[in-house]
Amino acid sequence: MNVFLGIALQLAATFLFTLMGGLIRYLGERVPLGEVIFARSFLALVPLLLMLAWRNELASAVQMASPWSHLARAITGVAAMYAMFAGLARLPLADATAITFATPLMNVALAAIFLGEIVRMWRWSAVGVGFVGVVVMISPHLTLTPRDETAAYGALLMLAGAFLTAAAMTQVRRLTATETTASIVFSFSVISSVAGLATLPSGWIVPSLADAAALVGIGIFGGIGQIFLTDSYRHAPASVVAPFAYATMLWAVVIGYLAFSEVPEPVVLMGAVVVIAAGLFVIWRERQLGLDRTPEREAETPPGGPAV
Repeated sequence: MNVFLGIALQLAATFLFTLMGGLIRYLGERVPLGEVIFARSFLALVPLLLMLAWRNELASAVQMASPWSHLARAITGVAAMYAMFAGLARLPLADATAITFATPLMNVALAAIFLGEIVRMWRWSAVGVGFVGVVVMISPHLTLTPRDETAAYGALLMLAGAFLTAAAMTQVRRLTATETTASIVFSFSVISSVAGLATLPSGWIVPSLADAAALVGIGIFGGIGQIFLTDSYRHAPASVVAPFAYATMLWAVVIGYLAFSEVPEPVVLMGAVVVIAAGLFVIWRERQLGLDRTPEREAETPPGGPAV
């Protein structure tokens, strides 16, 4: 193991995923969602296939013990992608990123409900505190004045995306019992590519040169970020590497300011600190309990936000 390399890869992955989110924010509503999802998924297959070929894992990528489970996970992931991409188009980058930190807290609750995982008082308490932080974060966007309607809609979309991502992660947790990381990541990329392509008749556009470059960047950054994310957990324990995913908030603040002149409101940052603290406590508690999250984290495919 090389802990420092694992941390460096995690930080690089969070930076690339934040760049991807920034490009989605840049495109806004100019490019249809289905077209963006296709670019994100199909172009990401290029670095992914190169990685699988280099590791001699192409065969394992197409071997699936439960194809229908892969399909169900992909459908949930595509829905999460639609919600998050639509939310990113309507919210400041840092605000949207902060809301995605609710995902691991929702994952704890869903694992208890659907997987029968035993969750005791400490983790439930962290989930409760974290959700208070979520309410604090989205409160500035829920004033429902005409000026804030777009932001309110974006905040609710990001929250829905966080929930759907947690649901997808719960499905991944079940899949890792019988499926390889390569097959989980590859099947999702292929199915989400098909889902995006299926929206072609609904009115794709010919993007401008700048928008086309952004679409290519979304796919390539997402694909390389996926590789870095997966590799980070192969070089260091999940309990060590996972907390560094919260560096996404730092990248989001910097990129949001430099690219869009966005400055997050203090109340959003305060809520984000509460949610991050709750998430870090969950990671620490799971380490204390000896729960190994490495297989499922290797197979995560963040739709439009950080993987934490």
